[in-house]
Amino acid sequence: MAVALTPGPPSAPGDDRPRVIVAAPSFSDRIFRLVMRAAGLSVLVMTGLILVFLILRSLTAFRAVGFRFFTTETWFIGTNQFGIGAILPLGILIALIALIIAVPVGLASALFISEYAPPRLRRALIALIDLMAAIPSIIVALFGLYFVMPRILGTASWLAQHLGFIPVFHFTKPNSPGNFVASTFIAGVVVSVLVIPNVTSLSRQGFSQAPQGEREAAYALGSTKWGMVRTVVLPYGRAGMIGASMLGLGRALGETIAVSFILTPIFVFNSHVLQAGGNSVTYMIANFVLEAGTKGISALFAAGLVLFALTLVINTIAAIIINRSRSGESASAD
Repeated sequence: MAVALTPGPPSAPGDDRPRVIVAAPSFSDRIFRLVMRAAGLSVLVMTGLILVFLILRSLTAFRAVGFRFFTTETWFIGTNQFGIGAILPLGILIALIALIIAVPVGLASALFISEYAPPRLRRALIALIDLMAAIPSIIVALFGLYFVMPRILGTASWLAQHLGFIPVFHFTKPNSPGNFVASTFIAGVVVSVLVIPNVTSLSRQGFSQAPQGEREAAYALGSTKWGMVRTVVLPYGRAGMIGASMLGLGRALGETIAVSFILTPIFVFNSHVLQAGGNSVTYMIANFVLEAGTKGISALFAAGLVLFALTLVINTIAAIIINRSRSGESASAD
């Protein structure tokens, strides 16, 4: 016998809400979460301890010269005439030269690896970039001292001859290749070798996360390969490129060995990057830490504190930019 089914009353809107399923964590899960939380907090604690340590050790220098430490362009500890008025800008200049070279090369390499390289070559290039990032700084410094510098002097001379009307390339001394040795320009070129792998690796990760659906949609609308890259991949990875560049800047500011092998130290700011002589905070610390007295050590700690704060701000801004990008949001969601 057939049974007629009559529809019941409509369900209340509240009945359609999904149930929240909460599983009580096991003992091993609680232990794992505790260990991971402690590991994450330990990074913050160590960073704070380093900052406090630098502040305490630099108090003697700041008491001796005050805010003149940021404007003085000499380094005479005994007469309280010392500061980073020239040292810090010279170090920033080296980092900017490194970025001008490393960012275009790194972004082009990342784009080729992500979008144009065949699969087998792509895997080999990714491994090569990771290997370059693991090369010790002293190896790159030796490479820059004995290979790059003798071969780049002609390029520096050419820049002075043909682009000398640009202030940074202006050269006041006789235009001989021997006068370009140990310049800020050469130091920036060598540091760029260390920055390129970082920029390439981070940018490639951003490019590779561009949504496949948007790629296919661009092709479906008749786009070419470059059109798809220009309208999908590059906009999606824009924030990642900016973040990679800023992280590369932090890497360049903190480089010590490569700079110390190349430069002849000076204590007056010189914006003519082709002339011999340069300096940086890390170079100063590495050169004078073993022979400095109590006040000199404090002055070096003060210089390190300024550099630490600068790189911390740069890396924080880079992390914020990456996390606010589409690729950063998708990575966080995963």
